[in-house]
Amino acid sequence: MANRKNGRTGHLGNRMPGSLEDESGYLNAVLESSYDGIYITDGNADTIKVNSSYETISGLRRSEVLGGNMRDLVASGIISASGTLLVLEKRKSVTLEQSFNTGRQAVITSTPKFDERGNIVMVVTNVRNISDIYNLRHELNGEKERIRQRLSEIAVLREQIIGGGDITAVDDVMLEVLLLARKVARQDTTVLLLGETGVGKGLLAAYIHRNSPRRQGKLITVNCSAIPDNLVESELFGYVEGSFTGAKKGGKPGLAELADKGTLFLDEVGDLPISVQGKLLRLLQEHEAHPVGASAPRKLDVRVIAATNLDIGKLSQNTAFRSDLYYRLSAFPLRIPALRERPGDIAPLAETFLAEFNRKYRLRKKFSQFAVMALQRYNWPGNVRELRNVVERAIVLSTGDCIQQQDLALMPDNPLDPECRFRPGPKNAVDLKEILMRVEREYIRQAYAVHGNIRRAAAGLRMDPATFLRRKKKYDAS
Repeated sequence: MANRKNGRTGHLGNRMPGSLEDESGYLNAVLESSYDGIYITDGNADTIKVNSSYETISGLRRSEVLGGNMRDLVASGIISASGTLLVLEKRKSVTLEQSFNTGRQAVITSTPKFDERGNIVMVVTNVRNISDIYNLRHELNGEKERIRQRLSEIAVLREQIIGGGDITAVDDVMLEVLLLARKVARQDTTVLLLGETGVGKGLLAAYIHRNSPRRQGKLITVNCSAIPDNLVESELFGYVEGSFTGAKKGGKPGLAELADKGTLFLDEVGDLPISVQGKLLRLLQEHEAHPVGASAPRKLDVRVIAATNLDIGKLSQNTAFRSDLYYRLSAFPLRIPALRERPGDIAPLAETFLAEFNRKYRLRKKFSQFAVMALQRYNWPGNVRELRNVVERAIVLSTGDCIQQQDLALMPDNPLDPECRFRPGPKNAVDLKEILMRVEREYIRQAYAVHGNIRRAAAGLRMDPATFLRRKKKYDAS
């Protein structure tokens, strides 16, 4: 029985307002305190109540919607779609996205309220703001598009830098070197390429020539360490007939002369005999070459690129190399990083060499995941040249179509090398179980180091994640 003391009628939960006005005020306070918008219509879809959050979310004023029928609001374009009308049609709750003529957007959930006869007497719509989410999504899509365009620009720039030649470069360290080389290529200046043996100084010299105004001329390469000291001068600068015993009739042009209008690449210039260095200095300063036995020098238009793995600056202090020639050669020094300093290039270079040797030997081999990991882990003291040799050996010696880590057994720091190279015989029994455990432990640890995730590491080894985790714990504890 309802409590009518002090004129109280009705109830709301366990609290009983003192009058209808009090109850209405209480309900209004609840609606106005809601963070979400509240929109209420009667059973005919006429608007009877909205709260202030609805005004904030939709951008509409109460006066625009109160008393209005939802059909008219949709028809006039004030709102895009009505949850109330769908509820009246389907007689169940609906959720949809709604937009307003203010440009705002929201997600609404409309819920019917039935009387005892099953008639819908009220539809209460909860309105949640998603405009900020849409704006964020729009900004995110815009940012994705900007990133896509930037990556596309980087790809184009990378292609322009590399220029479709023989150089494979992915690592930013090497790309920066190529960018500098491309810039200096346009200027007709002497370049000194520095770096350890095997880093690819010859390829970079060819790259500079290919991107220079002299690209239509010849690129003549001279390995200064491969020519006997007593022949360097005549090979480099030529000779005239009768200049020495055995001289060819009519004489012979030097390699510098053959490079006229082009580029002369002096590899291992630090091994050039000191007796010839003066003539090279004259070529750089006066653009003249003096053949052996000639009465006068010859004018040449030659660009010189030199390369060395020696510290010729220190050699010049010890009189093993002319200091004036050193300063002339090093007008623009360009250091090529060792392969260990550009780890991002190891796998791409290996794949490039693999494709080359597959074509050469008419094979279709590929690297296993752990073979690539072994290549990337190695220190490469012989740089790119050593990598090329290792790949060729592996492709020739491997028995299957997939080059495994053990096929790289000539690498001194291959952790699986002792087991993989061992060939058991009748006089030297082995503990095969122990070897297999060591191999499995190495693979599991490497896979987790690469992927950093149990599931992905297990997938890389085609193992069940639970099995991978169990064995990883076992080996970690051992």
